[in-house]
Amino acid sequence: MARREQDRASHGSQKWLQILVNERPEVIDRILANLLGLAQGERVHWLSPLKDDDYAEYRDQEFITRLGVTLERVPLASFWPRLGPAWDALAKTDRGDLILVEAKAHISELVSDPTGASGSSLAKIRESLDATKRFLGSRSDADWAVCFYQYANRLAHLYLLREINSLPAYLLFLYFINDEEMGGPSTQLEWEGAIHLLESFLRIRRPHRLAQYVLHAFIDVEELGSAGT
Repeated sequence: MARREQDRASHGSQKWLQILVNERPEVIDRILANLLGLAQGERVHWLSPLKDDDYAEYRDQEFITRLGVTLERVPLASFWPRLGPAWDALAKTDRGDLILVEAKAHISELVSDPTGASGSSLAKIRESLDATKRFLGSRSDADWAVCFYQYANRLAHLYLLREINSLPAYLLFLYFINDEEMGGPSTQLEWEGAIHLLESFLRIRRPHRLAQYVLHAFIDVEELGSAGT
């Protein structure tokens, strides 16, 4: 389904993201204002996962519709088959920045399964991943449809929105610290080490051509206080 309703999560990155967006948005909004250079008074409007929208997550054309934009040059269906990435969160700023969010609470979440697509769908995925790889200047021999596929397909969608369709899109990787229940990292340095290994394997060298639009934020769950209890 392109719109997937969720229960209130009890653990992990989904739990903390729901809390962050619905109960403590000022924490992430402050970080985004700094990363994006927002002027004073410019707001971030969260579009998912919202409590009054059944904490729904969006994928395929529904996430484009939720952002309120149109892909005029290359539509999503021409770039990626159905059942593409389900975005953990979506947001839009007053000035029109589009924010696609992928959230993690423990390092093993970085290691995703390969795509399960086959036939023409797999061919389309590989074509788009290869185009993204070339644009980023990666000389990796790794098959991005297999190795760190989730990270790679998120970059591909940023490439589609930002480069191909000239939309003001950003990809935000949100990393939670001190999620003891999930055995997550206790420091930002632990996350940064894992991210460096991932990008080194994919041979994504910073600064690449999308680097300024790929944002990394680190939030200590202890900062969310009693909201998480």
